[in-house]
Amino acid sequence: MTTFAIHTYGCQMNVRESEAAAKALIDAGLAQAPDEEAADVVIVNTCSVRGKAEDKALGKLGLLCATKRTRPGRVVGVMGCMAQRLGEGLFKRLPALDFAIGTRCAERVAPAVEAALQGRPTLALRGLHERPDAPSGHVAGGFSAFVTILLGCNRRCAYCIVPDVRGDEWSRPARDVLAEVRALAAQGVREVTLLGQSIMNYGLRTPAFDADDPPSPGGYALPFPRLLEAVAAIPGIARIRFTSGHPAGVTDELVRLFREEPKLCRHLHLPVQSGSDAVLARMRRGYTREGYLAAVARLREAVPDLALTTDVIVGFPGETEADFQATRTLMEAARFDNAFIFKYSPRPGTLSATWEDDVPDAEKARRNQILLGDQDVRGAALNQALVGTTQRVLAEGPSLRNKARWSGRTSGNKIVVFAPPPGLRPGDLLDLAITRAAPQTLYAD
Repeated sequence: MTTFAIHTYGCQMNVRESEAAAKALIDAGLAQAPDEEAADVVIVNTCSVRGKAEDKALGKLGLLCATKRTRPGRVVGVMGCMAQRLGEGLFKRLPALDFAIGTRCAERVAPAVEAALQGRPTLALRGLHERPDAPSGHVAGGFSAFVTILLGCNRRCAYCIVPDVRGDEWSRPARDVLAEVRALAAQGVREVTLLGQSIMNYGLRTPAFDADDPPSPGGYALPFPRLLEAVAAIPGIARIRFTSGHPAGVTDELVRLFREEPKLCRHLHLPVQSGSDAVLARMRRGYTREGYLAAVARLREAVPDLALTTDVIVGFPGETEADFQATRTLMEAARFDNAFIFKYSPRPGTLSATWEDDVPDAEKARRNQILLGDQDVRGAALNQALVGTTQRVLAEGPSLRNKARWSGRTSGNKIVVFAPPPGLRPGDLLDLAITRAAPQTLYAD
């Protein structure tokens, strides 16, 4: 039997699309290989958000194509954002490549593999204004699952390549989303994470609910809170997460849902990118420092124990030392539980790529390290405050570093390492007394 492996770079959306591709290949009669080395077919799912991500994917593909010298029957393919951006140019860079499948056309992966096994290369790209294919297949057996509800993005931030590789926003019909979640719950899934590049826009650009859909029991009128409420009503689902957020989506209805719905996890990923109004304006983020902190204050007033994480870019064109210090003070004011901090890199086709990249690399690295150090101190203090509390944890399985211990996550997305009681299974919920803390991890000894 032909075997396959998929190597995934990038965001949770890519992880979800890799799983959907794997399910399609299994349905087509292929089997998952125990590891990449053993696979007859290897697919690299790529990211274009940063240049380094593309460099890694190109390097990986080059090494895989080189293995075809000793394994001439092996198939090497690429999918995702980089395939959408570079298109036919990938075959010029990598002549041994068998296929390239862009975004928004997940259903074409299995046919492309079949064609490659017969010696026919494939390039499949879908127009970015066309209705996309939503990934819906899942590989059975997990207790947690990603569910895509919104594809594409219309925000056009100055630094972001996503609209150019993932296209216009399109919301999946609520009926389709709910049917997918019901099927997952029937398979034993306890936790779902809803995905969208700008997820709080769900249902605002393209209709999500039909006129004959039942009204919201809680009186929610906005599509996104209404969908969250409907997902929470599905028996068997114990936890709901979603990503990624935007301050404009922190509406009164969403805040009320956070306060009233216990299945909605007490964690929100809310990218800020900068604490400087001048930089935020150049980034075209659509909010100010004051507006962002006001959204945080509304959330924290409703849910005092809400864990907040974010994304930050340092060294954006024109960022001064004063702009950088404004980011430091905003991060402290928001009291982020964790932050993903990136050095700016220009992406082809974006507005900011036309500007001078005027912050030296060494200065970007300095600012990056300062924010990472600040976050370690802040994260350690926030986690230390949880020592002595009891946290409900969703068990995930053996810890990566010590198989005798398990790890799981709190509602606030904090990792907890603990000794498993007899009979524990992945997906079980248990209450644990937190005895010690590190900047990124809690321990129940």
